[in-house]
Amino acid sequence: MQKIAIIGGGIIGMTLANYLDSKKYQVTLFDDPTGQATKASAGIISPWLSKRRNKQWYRLAKDGAAFFPKLIQDFQLDHTIYQQSGTLLLRPEKQIVELRALAEERKKSAPEIGTIKQLTGEQTQQELPLLKPLPALKISGGGRLDGKAYLIRMRKLAQESGVKFISQRVQLANIQSLTYGDNQAAFDQIILTVGPHLKGLLAPLNYQVDLRPQKGQLLVFETAFNSSGNFPVAMLDGEADLIPFLNGKILLGATHENEAAWDLAETPEAFEQLTNSARDFLIEPEKLLTTPFHYRVGTRAYTSDYAPFFGQLDDHLLVASGLGSSGLTTGPYIGYLLAHYLNTGEANWQVYQKELSTYIQRKETPESD
Repeated sequence: MQKIAIIGGGIIGMTLANYLDSKKYQVTLFDDPTGQATKASAGIISPWLSKRRNKQWYRLAKDGAAFFPKLIQDFQLDHTIYQQSGTLLLRPEKQIVELRALAEERKKSAPEIGTIKQLTGEQTQQELPLLKPLPALKISGGGRLDGKAYLIRMRKLAQESGVKFISQRVQLANIQSLTYGDNQAAFDQIILTVGPHLKGLLAPLNYQVDLRPQKGQLLVFETAFNSSGNFPVAMLDGEADLIPFLNGKILLGATHENEAAWDLAETPEAFEQLTNSARDFLIEPEKLLTTPFHYRVGTRAYTSDYAPFFGQLDDHLLVASGLGSSGLTTGPYIGYLLAHYLNTGEANWQVYQKELSTYIQRKETPESD
């Protein structure tokens, strides 16, 4: 039985651990969850109307969204973790007409979009009573995922299937061994799914990585809206998204703070930014924004072209990072693709990304005399 180490227990690492063949591999997952993006995240699974021009990214996000029914069935994810809620897009009337045309076109290759409906202001408010009566586009296929709840569920399942967990930060000794604390261990394969920490983890092996950290903060309001589990998610025109969950839990977020990097402090500036962005869309802003709330803060990884990368870096080393703010949509599918490769030898990911060398290069070391 081959030994595999997964470094990083976020959305890719935890999904990967659960899809690996337990009859073929002995899996150890090393995780230091400080600042982990998935643990701090909750978001909208609805990539189809993105205006991003990167066709490879869109294909990955589209297929990532289409993967969710399998993910839900394989791991019995309940509505506290994921729910197909439908998505509202609030935009000016002219943009809504354009978005509807785009949705109809993209539905031809992505039937998961579901029904597409242009809503009047009154219909928008009926769908989500928190909102003003503003025009919107509704697509029924959109959903919401609570990253923290997802990790809790997947960790429990991985432990039940025999995955060993070690909560320590590691360093790479070479491509097949790592150190943690006073220990050193060797593995047949090491998979690095550590988000923005990949750059520092690969540095001792003389790799340069196009990767940088981005701070994200979101707000979790505990409200009296008991029917919130029936609300759709709303992509507001601006920075903030409105993401209702069960039992009155309503999330607002998230920020994209490039300069803050590794800083995990909760800031009043984030509260002001997110709430100010949302006020113009809320029928009674204070009814939501004055309720008890707490922050979720994490650090995302992003590349210079904002595209993720994943694959085989070396015979014994696999990597995945750069998911940015689309990690909840693309992360589970990337974890599945990596597991499928290790289980079967089939690498079905070339259509989704540029060559790995676009983002990771080996530094030349001067030869000794």
